[in-house]
Amino acid sequence: MTAERNVSFAMGSHGIRAAQKALCFLATFGLLVAATQAQATVGREQDIVNLRLGQRVKVDDGTCAAGQIKEVSGTKMTATGVVWARKCIP
Repeated sequence: MTAERNVSFAMGSHGIRAAQKALCFLATFGLLVAATQAQATVGREQDIVNLRLGQRVKVDDGTCAAGQIKEVSGTKMTATGVVWARKCIP
């Protein structure tokens, strides 16, 4: 006599485990994306160190009009380093 396996139970158990792994992976990936997208805010432009190409940093130093904040971004790579651009944004 051969033992019958309940295949649906085995597949269901494996499916749940795979779904849990996928959910953990997606949650971790989402947190990494959110962390890299986060923008820093500093009080002075002098507090910005190693600005990278494409990086944006908000500077709350009071130089912009009310309701706006200064945004400093790395716009262009030159032989001497990254060129900074400054503009006031709402």
